[in-house]
Amino acid sequence: QVQLVESGGGLVQPGGSLRLSCEASGSISSRNTMGWYRQAPGKQRDLVATITSVGNTNYADSVKGRFTISRDNAKNTVYLQMNSLKPEDTAVYYCKYRWIITGTEWWGQGTQVTVSS
Repeated sequence: QVQLVESGGGLVQPGGSLRLSCEASGSISSRNTMGWYRQAPGKQRDLVATITSVGNTNYADSVKGRFTISRDNAKNTVYLQMNSLKPEDTAVYYCKYRWIITGTEWWGQGTQVTVSS
């Protein structure tokens, strides 16, 4: 089992910035992918960004150039730096941890991000 603890959500004005963190603990594998997904009310959960254990990244088109995903393998933590936030970025943001070899996945509890003036 892998446990994920997210932090960093909140209320921010349009154009502002937030940084999300997600720390993994438990059955950590050296070969994994961590990522962020988001779900707005009434919508499906969508990919925001992912990063592999060797640092390969993938972003949704809607956040390219504004969001940056990074990780600290020593701390088993993934970060999402969100800049130039827009009202349409408002959602619950979920962290996901995936073992590459087995494909097993775990999700965090989610953290609310609200972009509003």
